[in-house]
Amino acid sequence: MAFIPFPNKQINIPYLLKIGEGKLAKVGKYLIDKNMVNIAVFWGEGLEAVFGEGLQESIRPYGITVLHKQDVRFINIEEVNRVAFNLPNNIDVILGIGGGKALDFGKYCAHLLKKPYISIPTSTSNDGFCSPNCSLLVDGRRKSIKASIPFGVVIDLSVIKSSPDACFYSGLGDMISKVTALWDWKKSFQKGFERYNDFASLLAYNSLDLLFIKHSFDIHSPEFQRSLTNSLLISGIAMEVAGTSRPASGSEHLISHALDALARYPQMHGIQVGVATYLCALLQNNPTTNDVREILSRTGFFEFVAERPLNREEFISALRMAPTIKKDYYTILSEPESFKRAVEYVETDEILRRVIK
Repeated sequence: MAFIPFPNKQINIPYLLKIGEGKLAKVGKYLIDKNMVNIAVFWGEGLEAVFGEGLQESIRPYGITVLHKQDVRFINIEEVNRVAFNLPNNIDVILGIGGGKALDFGKYCAHLLKKPYISIPTSTSNDGFCSPNCSLLVDGRRKSIKASIPFGVVIDLSVIKSSPDACFYSGLGDMISKVTALWDWKKSFQKGFERYNDFASLLAYNSLDLLFIKHSFDIHSPEFQRSLTNSLLISGIAMEVAGTSRPASGSEHLISHALDALARYPQMHGIQVGVATYLCALLQNNPTTNDVREILSRTGFFEFVAERPLNREEFISALRMAPTIKKDYYTILSEPESFKRAVEYVETDEILRRVIK
């Protein structure tokens, strides 16, 4: 086994962390407590009309000034660079409010400018709101780009609960993927391909405990929504600790990335990842496969996906492409017989036949 050095690195975690009902109304207080008075705000498309007045009421009493604001519609890296380096120099903090696009746009701007960034998600459709990575368009294709973990995360559960069911199911799919991602990472380490971080792995496993043990199976229940939010947040921190996305992304994410590239109409990230997680757990003979099957069944995830199933031909093409997405990146899909076995599962497994047609 080749020796892989273990770098001595500083670990950053969110300094400001607020989760609960009515937190959006307190953003002004959180900012002024940190002496942040000049802000830039990146909104998810159309969300300023919904939450803009609430933010203004929050910051007005403290004399906080919005020096820049915009709706985020495009996330190509050239546009993010252009906007970032044209922001006023005296901005104290950058806020992203919305879903993945707005959060990633604001996060990468802050990373480029070495400014604090506060993530304010309006849904929990994936773990990106607290991760050190961004999903941006590079040469027309989605790529995961290294950034910085947010300085702060503010999650208003009264906002989150109004999200469409698709967002909760997508978040669930992204969360459950830690099962197969951690298996892939450990096997890659055992084969001598890369280093492994026990603490990051422990964090990721503990985030799964939150999901498996301490929540209702009703996606509309406050217990489920708080548990899912906490789990996704811990997942993001695990990636920062590891210095890699390995605790949260493996074979299942490769399949989703391939679907993004191949599918005529890609579905939400976590929906694709959730289906791929179940398949990859079967391929791995993962000891947690039954738990994955149970939680995705009892929450209604599979039933939801079956209403608009993934395209079978596109999915099989994605299976073929997935191992080529990242060079020198071992997962269960790297094994010689995995493609053949995966197609057999797609054709014979009762659940997969309903969600992939």
